[in-house]
Amino acid sequence: MVRDVGQPSQAPGRGASLGLPAEGPGSLAPFTRRVGGYLVDAVGAALVAWAFTAPEGPGNWSLLVFGLLTVVTLIVFGQTPGHRVFGMRLAHPTPGARLAPWRAVVRTGLLMLLVPALLVDADGRGLHDRLTGTAVVLDC
Repeated sequence: MVRDVGQPSQAPGRGASLGLPAEGPGSLAPFTRRVGGYLVDAVGAALVAWAFTAPEGPGNWSLLVFGLLTVVTLIVFGQTPGHRVFGMRLAHPTPGARLAPWRAVVRTGLLMLLVPALLVDADGRGLHDRLTGTAVVLDC
């Protein structure tokens, strides 16, 4: 039995509502890359915290280090170490502007709760990005 081949979707590409390209540099980063970047940042924060708490485990100190590392690197560089490793950066609502500290703090606080990052919209942006008007995009 041969099925009718449907017409290509007329829905706009991911990120079109934000004025972002569908693919390539500046397009929204896929979920797998964002998870990879998060894991690099989380493990890095745990290792830094463990360096100060050894021989005991880092416990909640790693969460504090993660928060500080994320906020500072987003404000200064526009990307975390995990973003850098996976070729991503944080897109700001105003091109060329530096990320406002309040956006970095709110975004990081919500990311540390983890659940808002898993509540995504049609473009795949997490609640923490929607509330701060940011998006994680491919850098290269």
